[in-house]
Amino acid sequence: MREGGLNAPTRHALAWRDPEFTDAGKIDAKLRRVFDICHGCRRCFNLCDSFPRLFDLIDGSDSGELDSVASEGFAAVVDACTLCDMCFMTKCPYVPPHEFDLDFPHLMLRYRAAELKAGKVNAIHRQLTRTDRNGRLAGMAAPLINWACKVGNALTRLIMEWIAGIHREAALPRFCGRTFARRAAKEAPEVNVRAPAHGRKAVLFATCFANYNDPGIGLDARAVLALNGVETEVVYPGCCGMPQLESGDIEAVARSAEKTAAELGPWIEKGYDVIALVSSCALMLKFEWPLILPGNDAIETLSGATFDIAEYMVDMAAREGLADGMKPLEGGVSVHLPCHARAQNMGPKAAAMLRLVPGTEVHVMERCSGHGGSWGIMKDHFEIALKQGMPVARQAVKNTGSCVASECPLAGDHILQVMERLDSEAMEVPEEAFHPIQLLARSYGLQQD
Repeated sequence: MREGGLNAPTRHALAWRDPEFTDAGKIDAKLRRVFDICHGCRRCFNLCDSFPRLFDLIDGSDSGELDSVASEGFAAVVDACTLCDMCFMTKCPYVPPHEFDLDFPHLMLRYRAAELKAGKVNAIHRQLTRTDRNGRLAGMAAPLINWACKVGNALTRLIMEWIAGIHREAALPRFCGRTFARRAAKEAPEVNVRAPAHGRKAVLFATCFANYNDPGIGLDARAVLALNGVETEVVYPGCCGMPQLESGDIEAVARSAEKTAAELGPWIEKGYDVIALVSSCALMLKFEWPLILPGNDAIETLSGATFDIAEYMVDMAAREGLADGMKPLEGGVSVHLPCHARAQNMGPKAAAMLRLVPGTEVHVMERCSGHGGSWGIMKDHFEIALKQGMPVARQAVKNTGSCVASECPLAGDHILQVMERLDSEAMEVPEEAFHPIQLLARSYGLQQD
């Protein structure tokens, strides 16, 4: 056995239907085995708050080793994990195929699945993960909901903090009355038949964020693709299930996967690629769903046909070339590579895409934003999320005058919040953060309202 592994990491399927998967005793035994290895290594100390919590727990115990740590202390370690996968992908030398067989994020997921089964998951938090239901209802009264959710609305945000545990200062996404799917059904852009890549066809998986919160991401992506000769259809069977995965509801994720794969399958058979507009959703379709439903042919087919939007554009540029007409982005771009884009192991595709814009300086920010999906907006986590986002915010501040972009819209807004907290007289905080595809649309003069 080697001290550490240098092979590409591989992952085992999740045996979530096996009764032993949620057996408390077996989970505790595995936590102790994994935590003891982590304690002896500590390469991951600066990734998130899970590892400092674990190491402080062990260092403060009677023996300074795991044997004198009570299992009740493990809950705080699990609570701090955002399932970003960066320990598995970039730091841990003991992931499979190494004999130690560590998969820290999926062990945290297993713990949460057991907690959910035991009825220990907060009911309010479970309601927050129902993004489709929440998006539809909020869209019916979008102006009122956006007013109530605005930071600075002391009364409504105090009530939300008290009832739902959402920190009163956490930036929350806005909602739109007209979803991306509804607008796309009436506003199909004309396809440029003279573009080098004409003949490509793609289905845009809208994602819950682009559908309910920021249709501009989808509209800009569709406009850019049409200009580059790509015929597109917009399909949205439902949320990819990432919010449910974060809370351990693997069964709900499996239902979403089966439904979406069944609806997208006929499009794939007709020669369409599948493009996800948000990196977390692309990660689910490509990697997490096949681990949750191994051997499912529809899921495997969908996984192989799915692209992240930036990945798709870079592939098209390399194979056929892009349409002419891009103009420089004034001031350059500070592009954040979110953890779920990096976890796809495809390289910094958003940065590569923006570097195709002539005369535009692109600054890459690879550190975690600290947001972690719904994790970072909660009262118990918000200040920690701000602290974790400080390094990437400092990088953005150094690039004064540049746009801030992230493939994770929530991370982009969070970075702006962290920038506002930095004490710098020379700091210029942009009014909004963009998805990289929106900046490509701007360079083409195509950006939608």
